[in-house]
Amino acid sequence: MNEQLTFFDKSVQQPLPARLRPKTIDEIVGQQHLLGENRILRRIIEQDQVSSMIFWGPPGVGKTTLVGVIANQTKAQFINFSAVTSGIKDIRKVMQQAETGRRFGEKTIVFVDEIHRFNKAQQDAFLPFVERGSIILIGATTENPSFEVNGALLSRCRVFVLKALTEEDLVQLLHRALEHPDGFGGEHVEIDEAVLRMIAVFANGDARMALSTLEMAVLNGEMEADGQITVTKETVEQCTSRKSLLYDKDGEEHYNLISALHKSMRNSDPDAAVYWLARMLEAGEDPLYIARRVTRFASEDVGLADPRALELAVAAFQACHMIGMPECSVHLTEAVVYLSLAPKSNSLYRAYETAKKDAMEHLSEPVPLQIRNGVTQLMREVGYGDGYQYAHDTDDKLTDMQCLPDSLKDRVYYEPTNQGIEQRCKERLEQIKAWKKQQEKKQKER
Repeated sequence: MNEQLTFFDKSVQQPLPARLRPKTIDEIVGQQHLLGENRILRRIIEQDQVSSMIFWGPPGVGKTTLVGVIANQTKAQFINFSAVTSGIKDIRKVMQQAETGRRFGEKTIVFVDEIHRFNKAQQDAFLPFVERGSIILIGATTENPSFEVNGALLSRCRVFVLKALTEEDLVQLLHRALEHPDGFGGEHVEIDEAVLRMIAVFANGDARMALSTLEMAVLNGEMEADGQITVTKETVEQCTSRKSLLYDKDGEEHYNLISALHKSMRNSDPDAAVYWLARMLEAGEDPLYIARRVTRFASEDVGLADPRALELAVAAFQACHMIGMPECSVHLTEAVVYLSLAPKSNSLYRAYETAKKDAMEHLSEPVPLQIRNGVTQLMREVGYGDGYQYAHDTDDKLTDMQCLPDSLKDRVYYEPTNQGIEQRCKERLEQIKAWKKQQEKKQKER
């Protein structure tokens, strides 16, 4: 259930990232915007003035490490709570213990890793104890706390944003691993600076991945008769044949990537669009999800500027449904490139959004009698269908019949652009409006 936090088990069985986990602020690599000289988080930790806070950042940037440093420095009781295995009953039991300790002047810090995994009821169970000061809550999350943490709880916590480590940060960390006695300091490892940078680039800001990759490369390095271990570029390539992409299909990165794809197509940048498409597909995204978004884009951002865009998007969706990955990747690529290069128009999107606003504000507006269908004698007697004009009976296939409610009769929703084929729509619409104005003028002259 819960246990006193012990981050620094000296077991030789531990992997390299655990063996090298920093114990003091000065050993932490990166996050200088928070931990540099006189920076706020550093002062809070050094002065043991910790209040409820949330560490938000991508994997492997030091969230749990920071909590370990706080655990070493604070005079408070420190409790590690599992967001996966703990229920509300467990939470309340620990909270009552903390409340008892508060009455005797004891401070309790509760750490919840992956706090976003707690549901609303579990998060609510913490709230009264945080409000009373019974506990100091520290949460760590890879997800945006604005979406994943209850507003009432979030308002009582200070959020610190941790950044992905830079290439230089990771190279520094790798050098430390090679020199530290808990790392490979007791062994003779030969590895070029260029290979270390190769690992750093591969790790993509994640210290845990960088250290794990180094450990795997050293274990698979070439050992000489004198005990020297040589790690080459080829060794690292063998250990990183397929990169584990940092991608959570239910998390924020999921939405960041689909946004990047959508905006790259909108910006008519096929290279960027194909890159973001590949990022999503190779990370395991459902191709049907991408196909749905691409189909939406075809009407939202291309529309009547190129009506074939929707046909191609729907065809790609059907191909994804019938064939699946990996074969359907080329069909999605075809659609994405076509949509990127197509002329752009958001007139359909704007037309609907404007009409939707009026529809919501005028929900009770009656349908004009002339365009109601008088299917019964009673309906016809009260005026249903009176004044209806059948366009096909006219030479121009046009009438001046009003189809909008009286309060909205002059509203304009669809405003075509002059992009692509939509130019023809614009010309046709202008002809229709000119014809109607002419009919209105004739009626006034009668």
